[in-house]
Amino acid sequence: MRNYERDSYGEPRKVTCNQCGRVIVKQNGILREDVCCIQKKWGYFSKKDGEIHSFVLCEACYDRFIKGFQVPVTIETETELM
Repeated sequence: MRNYERDSYGEPRKVTCNQCGRVIVKQNGILREDVCCIQKKWGYFSKKDGEIHSFVLCEACYDRFIKGFQVPVTIETETELM
C-alpha cells in the first residue's frame, strides 16, 4: 500500500485506488471514504515466494471485483461501530 503521499508526520495524506486511480483524500486526519486494503505475503509453493503484494481498492472497485467471484463473499453485520 505504498501508493500514497505522506505528510510531515509520516501519515498518508491521500490514498489512490489501484484499480481506477481515483484519489481518496484525508481531511483532518481522516479518510473521507473507506477503502479496502489488501496485503498478501506469498510463501512456499507459489511462483511469488518471498514477495509481498499490497493494493487498495475504493468501494466501487471492490464491489466490481467481488461481483465476479464464483463463491460469494461472506458478509456479517457488526453491531457496534467505533
